[in-house]
Amino acid sequence: MREALKAAKAKGVTQASIAEKAGVSAQAVGQWPRSGKISNQNLAMLAQLSGKTIDWFYEEQEDSVPADLISETSPADYGKSASDNELTFTENMDPWDRSQPLADDEVELPLYREVALSGGGGRTQVVENNGAALRFKRSTLRSAGVSKEAAACAYVEGESMEPILPDGASVGVDTADKQIKNGKMYAIDHDGLLRVKFLYRLPGGGLRIRSANPDKFEHPDEDLDENWPEKVSIIGKVFWYSVLLH
Repeated sequence: MREALKAAKAKGVTQASIAEKAGVSAQAVGQWPRSGKISNQNLAMLAQLSGKTIDWFYEEQEDSVPADLISETSPADYGKSASDNELTFTENMDPWDRSQPLADDEVELPLYREVALSGGGGRTQVVENNGAALRFKRSTLRSAGVSKEAAACAYVEGESMEPILPDGASVGVDTADKQIKNGKMYAIDHDGLLRVKFLYRLPGGGLRIRSANPDKFEHPDEDLDENWPEKVSIIGKVFWYSVLLH
C-alpha cells in the first residue's frame, strides 16, 4: 500500500487529491498502509492512480485487500455465456473432478443461472440450478459466519467490476444477507439479469447501483427510484471472492 501511494505521488498525484477522490481526509489516506483498511472502491481508485494492477495488491499487499476472505485456490476454467450478463452461473464451472469424494472440510454449494423464458423474445429469468455445484471449504464458511444452507457461488463475467473483480473471478454469496449496507457488494437479479454491484440506499427509498470500474462513461452509476424492488431482487451479499492472478 505504501509503495502504491509513492507511485501515485511520483505521477504527480498528491495525498490531498487522493483523499478528495476517496471522500476521506488526507490523514485517513496516510493511515491506509498501517491499518490495511481500505474500501473496495478506493482500492480500485488507488490502483488506477498508482499505475498498479489489482494483481499487485494481491501478490504484495494481500493483507490490505478488503475482501472478507481470499480463496487459497482459483478455478482454472469457467463457463462462457453469449449474453451480456455480468454474473454468470452455469453448469460448466466445476473446478474439480466430480468422481473425487468431498474431503471432511468440504461442502458442495449450489449455483444460480439464467434460463430463457419460453416465448420471451430473448428475456431470461434467474433460477437456482440444482444440477450444478461448487466445492467449498467448511472452514471458509465458518470464518465468514455463513451457513451452508445460505451460501452459493458464481463466476463474474465482464469488466464492470474491474479491477476488484476481473472477468473470471469467483464469488461467494450469502443469500441470507439481503439487507443493503451502503458500499457493500451484492449479487442481484436485475429484471432477469444476474449482476454483482456495489449498492447504496438513497433518500426517498431509491437505490444506487455502482460498478467498480473507474471508467464512469462506460459504467455510470444507475439510480433507481423507490419502485426499484419491482425490477431488482437482491440474491445476497458477496462475502468472499477469488481472482486468477496472471
